[in-house]
Amino acid sequence: MKKFMTLAAIYYLLSTILYAGITDFKTIDAATKAYEQKAYNKSASLLRSLKKESPQKAYDLGNALYKAKRYKEAIKAYENAKGVDEAQRLHNIGNSYFMQNKLGEAIKSYEEALKIREDADTKYNLELAKKKKEQQKKKQQQKNKQNKQNQNQKKNDQQKKQNQDQKNKQNKDQKKNDQKKNDQQNKQEKNKNGQKKQDDKQKGQEKKKKSDQQKEGDKKKEDQKKKGDKSKSGEQKEKKPQDKKGDKSSAAGTPKKQKMSREEKLKQAELKRLLKKMGGKKAPTMMYQMGSGKPKRQEDIKPW
Repeated sequence: MKKFMTLAAIYYLLSTILYAGITDFKTIDAATKAYEQKAYNKSASLLRSLKKESPQKAYDLGNALYKAKRYKEAIKAYENAKGVDEAQRLHNIGNSYFMQNKLGEAIKSYEEALKIREDADTKYNLELAKKKKEQQKKKQQQKNKQNKQNQNQKKNDQQKKQNQDQKNKQNKDQKKNDQKKNDQQNKQEKNKNGQKKQDDKQKGQEKKKKSDQQKEGDKKKEDQKKKGDKSKSGEQKEKKPQDKKGDKSSAAGTPKKQKMSREEKLKQAELKRLLKKMGGKKAPTMMYQMGSGKPKRQEDIKPW
């Protein structure tokens, strides 16, 4: 705060001359003492109790409120103090805005005060306000940047979460589909195995039936064969001629044809005739065929 209540006794003496009576003088004196004792709220309250309004009263009230850190009320009091030192009034308004961190309004008030009068304190406060505003601007930019990064990060996190949720859902659906497919395959395999067992059982039954039929057929064939062999054996035994005594050719078991040609029959008849004529003499071992007049070659001769 700049140049507040310099030479207080003289100031209040002049104040008394200008706008106060005896009662007001006592109030002003009490307000001054409260201010000096840093009882700023009490000082402001005493000054407000004065009935007569004046620029000087408003200015003093503004100073007391400023010291009490009631900056918004101080600005209103300073705005009603037109008529006192204008540069000083604007300077104090700038300070009130500065303390509220309203740097734009503070800079404007300082600049207007400097237009009226150059002052080192006002100029210093102006530069301080500009510097602080620049810092706030950079800080705000960084904050905005950080907020943007946070928003992007949050957005990315949300996107990642959505992707992960979608992936989890896809995995869950895939697992469900795989399980369903596996169940279907197991069911098909079970049905296939069941069908195979049924087919194998049917094949086994058919094979057994076929085997039984084969055995039955083989048994029938064997029985028929035995029956046929027995019948053939009896037939052969029945048809076998009596061997003659001393007939070695019959004893040798030379097979005899069932049916003989006419020529063979004639030969056999001739042989019997010759045997009879010879009177039982021994039969020759070889004979030539009759009727041709010529003997055959040796290799064509066959024994009877």
